Amino acid sequence: MSTGLIILIVVVVLLLIGLLVMLPRMRAKSEERKARNELESRRERVATEHRETASARATQADRAEQEAEIAQQKARAERAEAERHEAEAKMHDRGLADDQLVEDHERDRFAGVTGDNGTTDADRRDDDDDRVADDRTADEQPAARRATADDAADRPDTEYEQGREDEAQERTRGT
Repeated sequence: MSTGLIILIVVVVLLLIGLLVMLPRMRAKSEERKARNELESRRERVATEHRETASARATQADRAEQEAEIAQQKARAERAEAERHEAEAKMHDRGLADDQLVEDHERDRFAGVTGDNGTTDADRRDDDDDRVADDRTADEQPAARRATADDAADRPDTEYEQGREDEAQERTRGT
């Protein structure tokens, strides 16, 4: 055998040994790369599912908020309607809405009894005196009456405003 052939055989054997040593490493790296790619694709899939779920829930929450707002507006309207009916009931109790109960052709028949709600002539005169007193200017009104009117102007209109005033008073007392 010639030296050239021996060298060729040695080179081929070394290459085969090198391939045998490198092949498991290359397989391991290939499997690692496949596992990394699969894990990355799973991450993306799960993240996408979570985003879709979050979007759907956000949409549901928005819808629920809108429905709650509509329900709150309906409740306010119902409360206003109840207050209107209560005011009308008070007007009827006081005899101030008798004109709604008596037809035009019945006015003569109910002329003596409408609007007084059982009050006497003296009570009506007192009411007339109060109306005349209310027509006076603020300087002409007695101080007690002005104070009562000022107190009424300072009272809150709603329960919410009353609550806010109560909280403010509690804070000033506490400090």
